[in-house]
Amino acid sequence: MSAVLGALLLAGCAETKYQMHLDPEPVANGAPLVWPAPPETARFRYVGQLTGEDNFVPDDSGRPGFGAEVLKWIVGMFDSAEDKVVLRRPQSGMVDSQGRVLVTDVGSNAVYVFDNIAAQLHVYVQAAEKQGFITPVGIAEGPDGQILVADAELGEVFRLSSDGKPMGSFGKNVLVRPTGLARDPERGRVYVSDTHAHDVKVFDDEGRLIDSIGNRGDEEGTLNYPTHLAYAKDKLYVTDGMNARVQIFDMQGRVITTIGRRGMYVGEMTRPKGVTVDSYGNIYVVESFYDNLLVFNSQGQFLMPIGGTGKEVGQFYLPAGVWSDRQNRIYVADMFNGRIVIFQLIGGA
Repeated sequence: MSAVLGALLLAGCAETKYQMHLDPEPVANGAPLVWPAPPETARFRYVGQLTGEDNFVPDDSGRPGFGAEVLKWIVGMFDSAEDKVVLRRPQSGMVDSQGRVLVTDVGSNAVYVFDNIAAQLHVYVQAAEKQGFITPVGIAEGPDGQILVADAELGEVFRLSSDGKPMGSFGKNVLVRPTGLARDPERGRVYVSDTHAHDVKVFDDEGRLIDSIGNRGDEEGTLNYPTHLAYAKDKLYVTDGMNARVQIFDMQGRVITTIGRRGMYVGEMTRPKGVTVDSYGNIYVVESFYDNLLVFNSQGQFLMPIGGTGKEVGQFYLPAGVWSDRQNRIYVADMFNGRIVIFQLIGGA
């Protein structure tokens, strides 16, 4: 893929109105997919998936020449007009206050923005005025609708406006290899997992370093290659990668509890990555080695898995991040399948 000089916009022209739909490849028999499978009580339902431009169709989907019209909007992004604007290696994501789904993609060196309300797909490639993204991983919503993106290779957290314009950065010469991002909006704190420094650095909203959590080790409270983060209700969830666990810290940086242990059985961890929490306190952890999404209750007790290796709905291939929204939809970055798979929690805790 050639370098992109600006944001890509797929939108309706004056003659054509578009809509965003979640499942470019619908289930053939139309039956709802749920987990666990019947006769067990269903706890999750398949909602759909995000892959790229295929999620955007005209209101009149039978209109001739749709493919050609869409390709007219793709200017300077690909060397060949036959290539589609699609996710390639999605890493992580968020749903912002506008309801847009934002996804970091290391395969495209970009941030994809799926805007359901405006029925538009944007691709943000500029980290700074003269610098494109290289390895964007973590993403979080900053103050005033800003988009914060941690680029592991560039070693900084970059600020974008809500429409993708670079607004500066922080962490230069402080961060070694930033990956996960999370923000406490009430206190104005930004948490950055610094994987190669084996800690989580805490910045204020102005980008000043104010604290750090952890140091290298395998004891409780220490970290060994931390990656993904989540923040919810005064708790910071940290994927402690090489320690095969998720640690939960309070706002003073003290360990509340630890989830997971190294092992080969379902519910144990070998290569944990993404972590998120729903409104009931259920905790979701991506177990990338076994291609599973593991579900725990708020006390850290294992409830159930979703997954297995493959490309069918409900299967994953080296998944990475996971995040949730206010409707308790769970989004999984299915990295090597190039898609975001969406599940709906049914029934609560």
